[in-house]
Amino acid sequence: MSSLKNEISASDFEVEAQDAQRQVQHQAKLRLVSLVHGIRVALTVLALAAGITVLGVAANGLIVYHETYLPPDFFLQLWPAQFDLRPTQALVAGGVLVVVANIVSLLFSRVQALRSKTGLHAIASLAAPAIGFVASLVAMSLFYAVNASTTVDSLQSWSCRWKDVPMRTQPHFGTLCRQSEAGVALAVLLVPLEAAILAVAAYQVVLERQAARV
Repeated sequence: MSSLKNEISASDFEVEAQDAQRQVQHQAKLRLVSLVHGIRVALTVLALAAGITVLGVAANGLIVYHETYLPPDFFLQLWPAQFDLRPTQALVAGGVLVVVANIVSLLFSRVQALRSKTGLHAIASLAAPAIGFVASLVAMSLFYAVNASTTVDSLQSWSCRWKDVPMRTQPHFGTLCRQSEAGVALAVLLVPLEAAILAVAAYQVVLERQAARV
C-alpha cells in the first residue's frame, strides 16, 4: 500500500513538473512573440513615415508642375513641350498604396478589438507588407524604366538639370530636384524595408501558432 502511494506521488510530481515546464516554454514563447511584434510595429512605423514622405514630395512636384506649366502658345516656358510625368505619378501611386497598407497593419497591431481576431490579424500582418513590397517594387521599376529615356525629360531630370538657376518664385528647380532625389532614395529603401517587415510578420505568425499549441 505504501509503495502504491509512493508511485502515485511520484506520478503527480512528474505531471506537475511537466506542467511547469510547459508553462515556462509558453511564457518564453509569449515573450519572443512580444519582442518580434514590437520589431514589426517599429519597422511598420518607419515604412509608413517613408511612404508619407515619398507621397508628399512626389505629389508636391506634380502640383508645382501643373501650377507653373504654360501652354505652347506662350514664348516663355518653364517646362519642355515633351515631358513625361509617369515616373513621378508612379511614385505617387506607390506612396499611396504603401501608406494605406501600413496604416491598416498598424490598426490591426494596436487596436485590441482588431488584434483579438487572430485570423484577421494574421492575414493583415502578412497582406499589408506584401502589398507595400509589391507597390514599392513596381513603383521603382516603373520610375527607372521610364526615367531612363534620353530624349524625353521627366520632372526629376529637368529640375536637376536647372537646379543651379536661382529662382525667387516657383517652380524652384533646385528644391524640386532635392525633393525628387529624396523621394526616390526613400522609395528604393522601401523595397527591402517592406520585405523585412513581411519576413518578420511571417515569423511572428509562426511563433503565435507555436505559442497557441503550447
